[in-house]
Amino acid sequence: MTLWDNDTAALATGGTTRGKWQAARVEIDSRRVQPGDLFVAIKGDNHDGHAFVADALAKGAAAAMVHKAQPQPQALLVDDTLKSLQKLAHAARARTQAKVVGVTGSVGKTGTKEMLRVALAAHGKTYATSGNYNNHIGLPLSIANMPLDTRYAVFEMGMNHAGEISHLTALAKPDVSIITTIEAVHSEFFPSVEAIADAKAEIFESMKAGSIAVLNHHNAHYARLEKAAKAKGLKVLSVGRDAGCDCRVISAAEHITADIVGKKITYHLPALGAHMVANSLLVLAAVHALGLDVQRSADALSTFEEPAGRGLVRNVVIDDMAVTLIDDSYNASPASMRAAFAKTEELWARSGSKGRKVAVLGDMLELGKDSERSHSELAAALSGFDRVFTSGALMQHLHQSLPASQRAFHATGAEALLPELKKALLPGDIILIKGSHGSKMHMLAKALLSGGVAQKHAV
Repeated sequence: MTLWDNDTAALATGGTTRGKWQAARVEIDSRRVQPGDLFVAIKGDNHDGHAFVADALAKGAAAAMVHKAQPQPQALLVDDTLKSLQKLAHAARARTQAKVVGVTGSVGKTGTKEMLRVALAAHGKTYATSGNYNNHIGLPLSIANMPLDTRYAVFEMGMNHAGEISHLTALAKPDVSIITTIEAVHSEFFPSVEAIADAKAEIFESMKAGSIAVLNHHNAHYARLEKAAKAKGLKVLSVGRDAGCDCRVISAAEHITADIVGKKITYHLPALGAHMVANSLLVLAAVHALGLDVQRSADALSTFEEPAGRGLVRNVVIDDMAVTLIDDSYNASPASMRAAFAKTEELWARSGSKGRKVAVLGDMLELGKDSERSHSELAAALSGFDRVFTSGALMQHLHQSLPASQRAFHATGAEALLPELKKALLPGDIILIKGSHGSKMHMLAKALLSGGVAQKHAV
């Protein structure tokens, strides 16, 4: 299917084309170029995509979007390739008939986005942000790649500075927005958690009056977010446990029973943790906001699986020992750490309270002046764990705050943990791996998954 051609891309960007071409996809990484792609040469802080244009064309790219000075024969010549990628996104959003849901929040964005992908696919062709493409480059790339026949689109929006969500929501223009929760994440760049809430509330700015914002009623900043949404002329759906919430959990055991704006539904969610139950309610509230059959979406959630690095659970056999691995290694904050600890406890209880609970933790980054205290304070939440492995300069503070009986091993880097962890494994262990992306705990999780025989864990 042709997504862009020389004429439509030139009209969208105001650029000048060389040659006649058709592109089925837009790509910014020459290593991932496929035949028929439009390669966009982005000049970044570390690399200039123009140095890889020849490689992209040699791989079969239909054309390259480049700065005007470039001499490529099949090209879209523009003044600024990043701004022109964003113009492609504007044009893609303007031409689509899809209903768009925007997702932001301090934690839980990607899991909620992936859950929405499953819930909305029950009603028609659904497209969602790939991976963590949620910033000023990734989001426009995702929107520019939206298929023409998309009925429902889900776009994740991330930020670590004020003003960034404002720019992203102007591209996505959500029909429905979700803010998962507000926590002290990226606090290095904000004077207060209230300022973080205000930055997340920027998602309301490009929404039409009368559109719907879905908000977590149990977050401490709910009233602030509700006020901001209503100031933009939006309607608010509150989600929580209290009887006054528009969408609320009635019970959550093996199956979840919920009230979605007066309609009682029951469904199974194969993902553990109270935070996942809460996120599923946010998802179903968004489905209701779109006027769709909520029970159909709820039934579809029985197939949901948490993504790798975001809470994926796998049974793994390593050196002839069967253990359970929770890969939550993509990112970390104090709130998400505590949620992961609670999930591990729940999995242990469901497994018959056998085996040890083992935490393997890397640094939580971008916490600013609160970094050392935030790491030390995790010790109390880990009281039910048997052994705790830590990695990084900040996690040294947690290591020192733990009772001696829990201290397993501390390393300066994640790579040094692998041999120590493997030596310490016992059959039946439940192992949580978590840390900010920069702590490289994802490499440790990948090594354990690839070094053993893994199979899906039944929840």
